[in-house]
Amino acid sequence: MITSKRQLIDEQASPLHRIMWIYNAEEPKKRTFENNICAFHIGGGYFLSVAHNLRIPAGYFKSIDEELFRKDILYKLDGAQKVFFDQHYFVDEYTRKMYLNSADPAAIQGIANILKQKRFDTRWVTLAEKRICTPHVVIQFKENSFYNHPELTAYFKPHQVVYEADAHKFTYLLEVELVEAFYGADIALYKIANMPDEIISRIPKIDINCDFYEENPGDMFCLQSAPNSPAGRLLNEARIEGILDHFGIFPDEVGGNYIFEGLRYLVKGYFRFGSSGAPYLLYDYVHNRYVANAIQSEASGIQLSIKNDKEGNFQYVNAIVSPLYIIKERLAALGLIKE
Repeated sequence: MITSKRQLIDEQASPLHRIMWIYNAEEPKKRTFENNICAFHIGGGYFLSVAHNLRIPAGYFKSIDEELFRKDILYKLDGAQKVFFDQHYFVDEYTRKMYLNSADPAAIQGIANILKQKRFDTRWVTLAEKRICTPHVVIQFKENSFYNHPELTAYFKPHQVVYEADAHKFTYLLEVELVEAFYGADIALYKIANMPDEIISRIPKIDINCDFYEENPGDMFCLQSAPNSPAGRLLNEARIEGILDHFGIFPDEVGGNYIFEGLRYLVKGYFRFGSSGAPYLLYDYVHNRYVANAIQSEASGIQLSIKNDKEGNFQYVNAIVSPLYIIKERLAALGLIKE
């Protein structure tokens, strides 16, 4: 049971982690990480995060199975476009995958332009569905031991444990699959795949409170990545300043624009860019624990300017936050909460 603020930010006790899309997860020398979001464990291997990153296009891919390329793309290309792809991708005879061999921004933009013209879907949700790259929960420790249980490390294959020298951290990679995306609510539910209960049960979790608060309930905090440090964690005070019946249009050129809508909190407090998916916590005095009540979704239009410099120099002081109340029925239907 989580009862301490310090436990919420400690690597051994925090429910907060990151989900990242990984290219070539089983090939350490070719592996790359993309599309970083916050996520938090609610038990049973289930993680909650935001949904808006899923339908953002990557624009291009860093690798792709040769067979998939031939099936979905090659036949659409003209002669010059085929030559262009041959110039910037090479095929590995062993893996039968095509790998990008250029870091030239102009070349990458050229690839993106062709894929867009040919209507090849590079949204992250589709890249995961086609297994071009796959989402993983990234869990990090100072010592090479999974939650101080060395015997659990045996459940991980060598490519699933990475030492990051710059961060002085051992990173454990656990593949997750998308269970459901609640796009209107800007919430996504993931579940760990291909891992035994011995591993899943060791990951700290936080329970859910699906109540909706029309006024500030007090003792609210945002648990997010620390400033300038994706490996660190920050717990800071937050306050509900208002509620709204939200309406906003999210662009999606492939699947069609969709609408953010429903009840939201207007919250005041520090949040960093890259904190999407971070939970807002309330202290439950009855059970002496913290519970998750909402998820960081959007920056609010309320801002402060610095020296009146409008070019990329706004500090947002309010956030639009999705209360878990708006997906309460679906969470109950999935057996993740009791109504």
